[in-house]
Amino acid sequence: MLYAFTALRFLQSYHLTVLPSYGITILRYYNLTVLYIKTAYMKKLGKRILLLTASLCTLFMLQNSAQPQKGKIKLLIIDGQNNHGNWPQTTQMMKGYLEETGLFAVDIATTPPEGKHMEGFKPAFSNYKVVLLNYNGDAWPQETNDAFEAFVTNGGGVVSVHAADNAFPEWPEFNKMIGLGGWGNRSEKDGPYVYYDEAGKQVKDERPGVGGSHGKFHAFKIVTRNKKHPITKGLPEVWMHSKDELYDRLRGPAENMEVLATAYSATDQNGTGRNEPIMMVIHYGKGKIFHTTLGHANESQQCVGFIAYLQRGAEWVATGKVTQKLPDDFPGPDKVSIRH
Repeated sequence: MLYAFTALRFLQSYHLTVLPSYGITILRYYNLTVLYIKTAYMKKLGKRILLLTASLCTLFMLQNSAQPQKGKIKLLIIDGQNNHGNWPQTTQMMKGYLEETGLFAVDIATTPPEGKHMEGFKPAFSNYKVVLLNYNGDAWPQETNDAFEAFVTNGGGVVSVHAADNAFPEWPEFNKMIGLGGWGNRSEKDGPYVYYDEAGKQVKDERPGVGGSHGKFHAFKIVTRNKKHPITKGLPEVWMHSKDELYDRLRGPAENMEVLATAYSATDQNGTGRNEPIMMVIHYGKGKIFHTTLGHANESQQCVGFIAYLQRGAEWVATGKVTQKLPDDFPGPDKVSIRH
């Protein structure tokens, strides 16, 4: 038996509806809604079945737009410009990692290309609980900056991933939100270097110097500095991360900031010889920020440690707690764990 096939609308869950008297089957699977109509009934009912089809299309589109994904945390990823050319891939990877938890409904807002007019880029931040930044390009319009500041001040959550902390060096409030940043002519004028000494004590170093550098692309160990925070609770004290850029010499306001984890920037990898902040949380107004410097390459984001921190950090900035269990394949102190 032949069937006519019509794609109606992208959804998020599986559902099956059968209307036998009309020979109609409606299948919803993940992001796809499909309408199957028996060809024989199409011939028999003619215009009436076409009218019914149109009505069903309208009904489902209205229903699905009115009820996005009940009970899930709405999260917006912002991308579109990045000096890392793999940003389209990493956006989709992070979207998938977040959605697989069952906690998040993820949308994407992509800016115009570099150098193009940005006036129309005005995401509705207030429609979301969390904004994830996979962006470090042209400045946003002032109206957008103001809306973002209001979003975070009023309790919105932010996740800053890797090169997002290179963005907006001239935007003071953004730099308060991320705590530490690099590149973009950042220097002592923007705040101190922050790192840990050999005794495990945090240092805020006011000496002059550029902000932002990294050594070779390599695997390195992550050391948990705060074992009691909801994001890190239950995670190993030391674990091996896959090949990545280890950001060092970051500097910034570092206000209301707590470092969760560090990594040693080894001199034989062209690093600083210091324990550099890798994951941190910041409070800004009523809002929470999770900032990770990890995630340079696709393989960096395939590390189970990166994935777990991303998922847990996003939940924490949205709710103030973490309900997710530690994955069984979380990396140990000497072995990388990669998700292919």
